[in-house]
Amino acid sequence: MLTNARSDRVKAVRALSRRSVRSRTGEFLAEGPQAVREAVAFRPDLVRDVYVTADAQARHALIVEAARAADLWVHEVSPEVLAAMCDTESPQGIAAVCRMLDVPLEQVLSDLPRDALVCVLTNVRDPGNAGTVIRGADAAGADAVIVSDASVDVYNSKVVRSTVGSLWHLPLSVGSTVPAILDALRVRGVRLLAADGAGTTLLHDADLTGAHAWVMGNEAWGLPQQVRDACDDVVRVPIHGHAESLNLAMAATICLYASAEARRTGR
Repeated sequence: MLTNARSDRVKAVRALSRRSVRSRTGEFLAEGPQAVREAVAFRPDLVRDVYVTADAQARHALIVEAARAADLWVHEVSPEVLAAMCDTESPQGIAAVCRMLDVPLEQVLSDLPRDALVCVLTNVRDPGNAGTVIRGADAAGADAVIVSDASVDVYNSKVVRSTVGSLWHLPLSVGSTVPAILDALRVRGVRLLAADGAGTTLLHDADLTGAHAWVMGNEAWGLPQQVRDACDDVVRVPIHGHAESLNLAMAATICLYASAEARRTGR
């Protein structure tokens, strides 16, 4: 059992809370049972080490068994060691060091189906919003999520936790500029739908047939004019009550589910 919270191993894992260290090592920390379970189940090839407390081994026995069955390193640690490793105050007894899972933009696009549904995050800065959009894209059956270089780091611990495991379920590309993303999608034949409160097309009137991508903007100022101009249509979610606007993650999920329904019905 690892009991020394000041050991070099613990310090190295804790250092993954810094973006510069994540970028240098190509690794990040997945905290909590949901994240570790999905990483082990869907991408065990990217899991380097699993850390679990003695008490949590019984609660998360299926996760631990699956990790060992996949020949992963499973280390028993004291609660103090796990707390020192993790960013959250309550890691729920288990965490895993994982290798980054994003792939180059061109590879993501080359694997898209003919009726692709894509979500693009252009300048999303809030970790909770980014993670929730990834989770919503997964739930809606999207084929990929593309995150621009101006957005929050998807390996931020708050993003990883808020995806609730969806981070490992669908193709993810990060780090490209917004113009490069839009140009690459257009060349691939994917229609670009800007989701913005300034849109003149209401969601229920939008053409959601064929391959298309929802382009989402910043939480505070939305999409800049040049991005809206670069898209094929600017769509807004209608507000029927007195709310001024919708939260970014809520609006993105509504748009993605509208596309999912159009796919299901063929309309």
